[in-house]
Amino acid sequence: MGAFRSAILLLAIVIISLFCGYRLGNFYHSYQSQTLAQQQARLDFLYQQLVDKTKRINTLDVELEVERMANQRSQKMLKSIEQEHFQVKKELAFYEKVMAPEKAANGLVIDNIQLTKTESPQHYRFQVVLVQQLLRKRYAKGYIEISINGSLNNKPSSMPLSQISTSTKKDLSFSFQYFQVINGELTLPENFVPETINVAAILPKGKWQEYNRIDQSQPWLRIIDNNSQSSP
Repeated sequence: MGAFRSAILLLAIVIISLFCGYRLGNFYHSYQSQTLAQQQARLDFLYQQLVDKTKRINTLDVELEVERMANQRSQKMLKSIEQEHFQVKKELAFYEKVMAPEKAANGLVIDNIQLTKTESPQHYRFQVVLVQQLLRKRYAKGYIEISINGSLNNKPSSMPLSQISTSTKKDLSFSFQYFQVINGELTLPENFVPETINVAAILPKGKWQEYNRIDQSQPWLRIIDNNSQSSP
């Protein structure tokens, strides 16, 4: 071909190679620029979503804190009202003992009745507090009787303590000058729904005392509620 023609051919090949490389470089540069633009747009979108969600979370946190503070105030107010209500009921019970002689037998009163749930189903602990309001030297002697009114299998029923407790008459007896606490346990039948508890304090006729009897009935649930309120 000769030296001149070879040089021309070589120059043409170089020029073509440079042109093809330039075009190919421009193609990849354009592709990369487009890809980067798409990624940047997606990144901006995700960033905006993150900002929006962060604002939403902050707003919800503020609302939750406000609700929590309002709930705390409501709980404190409710607890205060319950305590005041319970205190009023205690004071009312005291004045009833003073102003209602028929609820006392020769100075003896049933000061308090408590029921406490246990971990066992239908099993409860009971406590009866007896107090002598009159200053006297002689002991008050007698015993208490307890019965539970309610419904058994959807029918009215009354359960004497002897059927639902192992407490004996000796366990339920009292002999005191100022006050005495009588404790025991009871287990209600499975299908029995209690409504009221009835407690009677009986003073048998003896050498130094006349026969007397006082009865007190309390709603079952109210006694349990009062006991829960008075617990720390």
